[in-house]
Amino acid sequence: MGTPHLSGFAPIGILGGTFDPIHFGHLRLAQELADALGLARVRFIPTGTPPHRNSPQVSGAHRLQMVAVAIAGNPLFEADDREIRREGISYTYDTLTELREELGEGPLCLLMGADAFGALTTWHRWQDLFDLAHVVIAHRPGFRLQELQAALPAPLRKIYLQRLARVPGMPRANAGSILTREITALDISATHIRAMLARGSSPRYLAPDTVLEYIDHNQLYKDRDAR
Repeated sequence: MGTPHLSGFAPIGILGGTFDPIHFGHLRLAQELADALGLARVRFIPTGTPPHRNSPQVSGAHRLQMVAVAIAGNPLFEADDREIRREGISYTYDTLTELREELGEGPLCLLMGADAFGALTTWHRWQDLFDLAHVVIAHRPGFRLQELQAALPAPLRKIYLQRLARVPGMPRANAGSILTREITALDISATHIRAMLARGSSPRYLAPDTVLEYIDHNQLYKDRDAR
């Protein structure tokens, strides 16, 4: 279990994604990083209109509700609908700026996988994200961070080396560092779940039963080409 932040403010984790649908890979990543970093809570923020990929297959309202039923009962987890309510493209920079204004001082931790971090230079105002939050990279056991470093675009590799936290625990500052944490490897993807549902197969044990019940009740992902 992580220790409280020295500033007196417990850090808050931010986990964004389409959650189309949310599954155990998302939930386990959030739980393990919360435990490792001593996060007071993790906010799940479903993307509205993503800038880098096709639009989600189901509506923001459905994806938000699937998050809500998935995290019910875990006091660490919260659902946040700000990106679904926002008009236009959803940018992480805008979300972190809003959260920083609302929450004031205290560490914010932007949680992501190694693949997402590798594409960070394609994000809107990506260099400014470090003024607003720490970036926490979750990776599978046995993953060689040297391989991640070597594959990064030169501008991101430079920042990675400059900002990588060299000591255990949360940094003293409220933003600006890159942290890496090993988490349990769960090879689950929303794309695979959608494909299973489209062909009538059961994705039980890949996502919470409450999510699968919601999908079935609302007839989501049926008779469509999974993307």
